[in-house]
Amino acid sequence: MNIAIIGCGYVGYAIAKYWQQNSSFNVTVTTTTPERVSELQSISQKVIVTKGDDLEGLKSATENQDVVLLSVGAKRGRSYQETYVNTANNLVAILQQNTTVKQIIYTGSYSIYGDRDGEWVDEETPAKPITPNAEIMKATEDILLAADSESLRVCIVRLGGIYGTGRELIKIFSRVAGTTRPGNGSDITNWIHLDDIVGAIELIRQHQLQGIYNLVDDAHLTRKELLDTLLTKYNLPLVSWDDSIKSDRQYNVTVSNQKIKDAGYQLIHPQMIF
Repeated sequence: MNIAIIGCGYVGYAIAKYWQQNSSFNVTVTTTTPERVSELQSISQKVIVTKGDDLEGLKSATENQDVVLLSVGAKRGRSYQETYVNTANNLVAILQQNTTVKQIIYTGSYSIYGDRDGEWVDEETPAKPITPNAEIMKATEDILLAADSESLRVCIVRLGGIYGTGRELIKIFSRVAGTTRPGNGSDITNWIHLDDIVGAIELIRQHQLQGIYNLVDDAHLTRKELLDTLLTKYNLPLVSWDDSIKSDRQYNVTVSNQKIKDAGYQLIHPQMIF
């Protein structure tokens, strides 16, 4: 099987490494950074330096592929519009002329659900993006889903906050130790370990799933619970909360992961690893 990964950052690299270990796969990856070519050659058969607005580069990356994983992320100096919407539009335009690709898998974000005061949401809940970037993420989904057909299956994976090896929770949150944060910390967090992102995407590929799937763990801790547990473990001063100031969180929902479980996925890390 031939697989192309458009965007080989933290998530894309882990999935490429996993697929590369399967000798029956030929993996092509793209990067916007020429300095990463040597590194990426160790986990793929082919590396292409390209951006989402480079039609020829995307065409070369997707040529003779069976599956395309779109796992881009906005880097400093590049807008969300350029990174997500423009790339999706160009990819869809190219695949309209490509008869070999049978599936697109896109890693998006649960942030498009917005702020619902911690209420449960699932894949049937209408999106409610409340920031410009979340609106762009939703627009990207719409572009890709519009390309779904009998010959091209499109699967959207709405990821929780991402952590894992090299991106441990303490690295993400150590800077908040001893600080005072706005609100009371009661807003709900939704996280997913890198291992489960890799595992779930492989299941999606195997079963050629299409449509929208949330991918979060079972923890659903409040932000206060998460930070208290993490900082206590590392003997760091706890966060203080000032509920006279409105929380700065831009989304607050409890995300259901039942659909991906019903599809056959069993979480490797159902609870958070501190």
